[in-house]
Amino acid sequence: MKNTLKSAATFVISPELNRLKNAISAVNGKCIAVGGCVRDHLLGISPKDVDIEVYGLTIETLEKTLQQLGSVHAVGKSFGVLKLTMTTEDGAVTFDVSLPRTENKQGQGHKGFLVTPDANLSFTKAAARRDFTINAMGIDLHDLKLIDSHNGILDLQTKVLRHVSSAFAEDPLRVLRACQIAARFNLVIDSKTIAECLKLKNELITLPEERIWEEFKKLLLAAKPSLGLQALNNTGALSLFPELLVLQNCPQEPKWHPEGDVWVHTLMVVDEAAKIIRRENLDEETALIIMLGALCHDLGKPSTTKKEDGRIRSKNHEGAGEKPTIAFLNRIGASKDMIAEVVPLVKEHLKPCQLYNMRDSVSDSAIKRLANRANIEKLCLVAEADYLGRTTEDALTGVDPSSVWLLNKAKELAVSKAGPQSIIMGRNLLDLGIKAGPKMGKILHAAYEAQLDDLFTDLDGGIVWLKENRYI
Repeated sequence: MKNTLKSAATFVISPELNRLKNAISAVNGKCIAVGGCVRDHLLGISPKDVDIEVYGLTIETLEKTLQQLGSVHAVGKSFGVLKLTMTTEDGAVTFDVSLPRTENKQGQGHKGFLVTPDANLSFTKAAARRDFTINAMGIDLHDLKLIDSHNGILDLQTKVLRHVSSAFAEDPLRVLRACQIAARFNLVIDSKTIAECLKLKNELITLPEERIWEEFKKLLLAAKPSLGLQALNNTGALSLFPELLVLQNCPQEPKWHPEGDVWVHTLMVVDEAAKIIRRENLDEETALIIMLGALCHDLGKPSTTKKEDGRIRSKNHEGAGEKPTIAFLNRIGASKDMIAEVVPLVKEHLKPCQLYNMRDSVSDSAIKRLANRANIEKLCLVAEADYLGRTTEDALTGVDPSSVWLLNKAKELAVSKAGPQSIIMGRNLLDLGIKAGPKMGKILHAAYEAQLDDLFTDLDGGIVWLKENRYI
């Protein structure tokens, strides 16, 4: 088998990391880079963070040594974990520095552990507590040799995600980690690891929303999130999300969706959305909004799908999707602001196609009103993913004409990001002698509707309209 992985010998030690290594060596300790930074390096990905495990020192000696290098935050001192922040020319760099430790299950859930630091523990035993073999490797920073006690390098080569030991069963969060890691690195979860995940199914309900959110974010931002969603299903974790579970076996009209049921379509849509957010080079928050819109866009179908006149129809499923979308997003720990962004994309996801199909008669005011209900730029991206996430002949062309058309129209009207600002404001009515109160609110609403219908385009025209309609 050809090895396309990078060598541990090419691991880059920054000046700050070198200072840390030398300081630890001076007191007879050993530094080993561990976890995700090793995996990422071997895959040719620049590690965002470098976690260090220190052998041969007590926590007191370690803390005293680190204090000579920068500020030390004893966030997990009782667990043998310290956070070191060192100043640099560009600002600061932070390292998580820990002692090897053992963990023993004391109760149910993600936090039910007794953690015991042990400076004399071997790397092999310390690594056995980690989740997957690909995360259980280390690089000795003193000689840049790979330490791989659990065959993680082989699993990276063969693209298999395998748990390290029976300790896997002690933490239900690892089930969600398995799903997002499989998606991010295009790995197949080993059958024995899937069996271990299934054993943890009943403990998944103990996971806090904030931890679920962190894992779900990583899954959705993967290059092929469908792999993570399929892994959720295979590991039993999909049971945590009933709004997604009911998409399975929910039928669709073959003429429009020959690819299969709503679940199959949704898997295709999220993969298309993943391509789109990379094409558009979106920031993380915007990318998540698009991905969640894509994931949730058809959550209203299970409650609305019926067979009528020999056809499968899901009338008004867009609006019906609001309630399950809110329930799902709350379940995974999404913020209120995120929910407020995603829900309109679900409720309006068919509008680009609908407006395009009647484009010869669509008024500018219809597009302006849509812009008041949803961000059209984001809506078009979700609608494009929905359009392309099928196996119809038009979808397989790779081009969604409706989203292109609507976005261009919205840009021409300067409403691609938000609806038009009101020309007539409350202060204008005050200047015209109208007192604040319910009457003013009604006038402002009527004026804005008239503005959307292009009955006036500036303040002078608005005042004329107010006079003509006897509002002043």
